[in-house]
Amino acid sequence: MIDDAADLIGAYEPESAIRILVADDSLPNVRLLTTVLNRAGYDEVLATTRGDDVLRVYQNERPDIVLLDLHMPDVDGCTLTKQLRAVCDEPYLPIMVISGDLSPDARVRTLRAGASDFVTKPFDPTEITIRVQNLLEMRRVHLTLARENRSLEERVRERTDELTAARLEVLERLASATEMRDDVTGHHTRRVGRLSGELALRVGASEYVADLIRRAAPLHDIGKIAIPDQILRKPGPLTDDEYALMKTHAEVGASILAGGDNALVMTAERIALTHHERWDGSGYPRGLAAEAIPLDGRIVAVADFYDALVHERPYRGALPRQTALDMIEEGAGTMFDCDVAAAMLDIASEMELE
Repeated sequence: MIDDAADLIGAYEPESAIRILVADDSLPNVRLLTTVLNRAGYDEVLATTRGDDVLRVYQNERPDIVLLDLHMPDVDGCTLTKQLRAVCDEPYLPIMVISGDLSPDARVRTLRAGASDFVTKPFDPTEITIRVQNLLEMRRVHLTLARENRSLEERVRERTDELTAARLEVLERLASATEMRDDVTGHHTRRVGRLSGELALRVGASEYVADLIRRAAPLHDIGKIAIPDQILRKPGPLTDDEYALMKTHAEVGASILAGGDNALVMTAERIALTHHERWDGSGYPRGLAAEAIPLDGRIVAVADFYDALVHERPYRGALPRQTALDMIEEGAGTMFDCDVAAAMLDIASEMELE
């Protein structure tokens, strides 16, 4: 190294200052380059005479440009260039290789390895300064474009989020309007959402997934918008034809929600389609069984079943809470996922449900 105990030489200016890393196994060359760069106004020059220090210095100090000697005893400039390119996560890092090797092969190998420029020794100080300035200007342009791209991506993301929120609001209002047709209080979807989120956590879903299910579950019956009132609000049992029409609400709901490009809408589509599937395969619309039924659909199946039973509907009165829980326990392994059913019983034993 250059100093007695120091790995680097040069001044350390604020983060906004240009940092240049110089690596050359010849101390006189390092001193010459440092002097040339200092005179050109680059005060923060980091320098090492060991090639195997370059990666460490780069990762710790994040220089704006690297000047490498091609032939160093421990690791050559081509290898270092490849290593730097492999670890670099910046839009553009200029790498200038300086060498006394005048062969065409040396230049080609270096540029193929990823070097931005190749300068031969002995070099002209003015030429070095101009080349460094040009490479730094290219870096500035790349960084500016990267910032502008990030800003544009953020604006697009914000606009997409706004459009998604608007779509969800319309869907939620549509679901609420549908719900008012067969739920006396109009709060069924809200309760199912809250209960579904808690069930998701109990069966091991992450906070993120549980929140998706909580927010998507209220849209589970949105397809009932297509079911006539005389069927939806019929006080007595449905005929076979009426029941067949009622069952179409699952696929209708999924079609309303189809085409979403974010996790929330896609979760809602999946729930709408599968919340009437049964563990034993006897449900609808696809006759899915066991784990072929998505977890969110299995969760909402239990939450929807419980809430629908314990609250009054136009066609029947509310059942006692314990009766609904007993039916869920009896249906574990046939109607319902055993783990979700058990989670439902645990929740009911620990907290007062609406």
